Amino acid sequence: MDSFYIAEKTDKSVKIMFKGTDTTLVNPIMDELDRDSDVKIVRYINTHPELNEPALYVETIENDPVEVIAAAADRVSEYFSKINQ
Repeated sequence: MDSFYIAEKTDKSVKIMFKGTDTTLVNPIMDELDRDSDVKIVRYINTHPELNEPALYVETIENDPVEVIAAAADRVSEYFSKINQ
């Protein structure tokens, strides 16, 4: 993944856009977010690969969605770190 940026953000939702072609790590993060009881909606949006950048949309019930995503990414990182040991 080349880079990402926050395209839209409110207190309870965020839309993160991805630049570049490799968004493979989004899937395990989405799985982890799906297990989080504070996450109301998690979606991967990829309307047209040549015209639009893919996006991750997350809506939470109580907590800041960016913090929830960061915590999910940390859990995924921890999981894969244990596999390599």
